[in-house]
Amino acid sequence: MSSDPWGRVDETGTVYVRTADGEQVVGSWAAGSPEEALAYFERKYEGLVVEIGLLEKRVKTTDLSAKDAQTAIDHIREQVDAHHAVGDLAALRTRLDKLVATVEARREERKAQRAKQSDEARKAKEDLVAEAEQLAQSDQWRAAGERLRALVDTWKGLPRLDRKSDDELWHRFSHARSAFSKRRKAHFAQLDSQREDARRIKERLVAEAESLSGSTDWGPTAARYRELMADWKAAGRAQREHEDDLWNRFRGAQDVFFAARSSVFAERDAEQTENLKLKEELAEEAEKLLPVSDLKAARAAFRSINERWEGIGHVPRDARPKVEGRMHAVERAIQEAEETEWRRTNPEARARAEGLTGQLQAAVDKLRTQIEQARAQGNTSRADKLERELEGRQALLDQALKGLHEFGG
Repeated sequence: MSSDPWGRVDETGTVYVRTADGEQVVGSWAAGSPEEALAYFERKYEGLVVEIGLLEKRVKTTDLSAKDAQTAIDHIREQVDAHHAVGDLAALRTRLDKLVATVEARREERKAQRAKQSDEARKAKEDLVAEAEQLAQSDQWRAAGERLRALVDTWKGLPRLDRKSDDELWHRFSHARSAFSKRRKAHFAQLDSQREDARRIKERLVAEAESLSGSTDWGPTAARYRELMADWKAAGRAQREHEDDLWNRFRGAQDVFFAARSSVFAERDAEQTENLKLKEELAEEAEKLLPVSDLKAARAAFRSINERWEGIGHVPRDARPKVEGRMHAVERAIQEAEETEWRRTNPEARARAEGLTGQLQAAVDKLRTQIEQARAQGNTSRADKLERELEGRQALLDQALKGLHEFGG
């Protein structure tokens, strides 16, 4: 009979393994010595040790599922429970029990991780839905559209939730995208309509601008071009493919008109500058007539100067008041000389002046006598009143004497 600490072989060739519950039959052996029998079943035990060690490593280092790990454990446990190996079978069972606990812990850990990932995915999708619903109301068509497309890519990268939750969130997400697309489509349809209206309006403006480009009615036409420009700005933009062409035609028509006007105005300005020079020479000639010493000669000379003045065309607007003012000053001086001469040589006017002067002198003399009498009588208030009246009469007398002097009196 042969034996070792974990098993023995009896004289009939039966192999036993020692356990806490007593010896258990492993099998029988008739092909060789008892030592060979024990060695055979010990090797089977070593095989189980290796198999358990590999499974422990797989559970620890790979993503082996709990189900597959449990299946592998059950398979090894069946072999251990069948007692077809010689060794410390209880130690193998202990290792298997620990492995079961490890697998179960991993199962719970993965379950918690999946729950956490699911919660995170739900929160992420709810955030995507909330942002999409906000973007659905945006008028930033390009930016919002690009962001919604990015949200779709983000959604695709997230794990699925339970079917009901995932479908509900996707429905809201899809509805927000559809609402935005519908609003954007309506906006651009309206914009296309507005741009088409703008195109028709601008074509009419271009047609009128081109028809006016050859006009020589400078003032009214320039004013009309300003009105057309205001209408152009108010019309809004046409489609891109039409806007530039219409603008080039519109601006080109204006350029033709204003270039022609500038050319004409340049010629006119040169002519008016020359006219100003001629009128300044005439004004200087007229000013030499002053002061008037010979009224008849001065009048004839000024008439000749004025006839030549009238024959000269327009001068620049900003220079007109000054040069015309010089001529008017000479004309007024001659007119004043004429009026003075007329008063001096008019007998009726002289008589009236002499009569008025005599009456005022008599009144002044009378008032002075009355003042002296009032002073002598001590009537100060009457004297003061008469003196104020005297001042007024004396002023009239002085004026009348001056007029009489002009008549040579």
